[in-house]
Amino acid sequence: MTVSEYTTKKLILTSWVGLSQGKLSSNPATPITPKKSFQPLKPVRQWLDRLEIHNSKLAHRICQLIPAQCPFEREIKLFGRTLLYIPPMCKLNPLYDEVVALRFRALCYLADECGEDISAYC
Repeated sequence: MTVSEYTTKKLILTSWVGLSQGKLSSNPATPITPKKSFQPLKPVRQWLDRLEIHNSKLAHRICQLIPAQCPFEREIKLFGRTLLYIPPMCKLNPLYDEVVALRFRALCYLADECGEDISAYC
């Protein structure tokens, strides 16, 4: 049995079992309610997403504080051979995407609105 045959069989079987147990609804008008999850950082994420840059001094400060690359990524070499590689830890930060987006908006403000050279921040 190939992978595609197994997946197709499993998918068909799951949908039939779900229909017989009343888990899946054949009525498209019935809304599917997603499972509620605990998100304690949601207000901070929303605040960072809504933060607008209207001041060049603030934009410069943001670009200086938020690095372009992860400062924790390291490659430890001895005699030209890599002994240890430390991967970037920034992606473990739950606010990583919002902070990077904020830095990008600050860079765009400096380049587009103020007409400044942003090559120093790249």
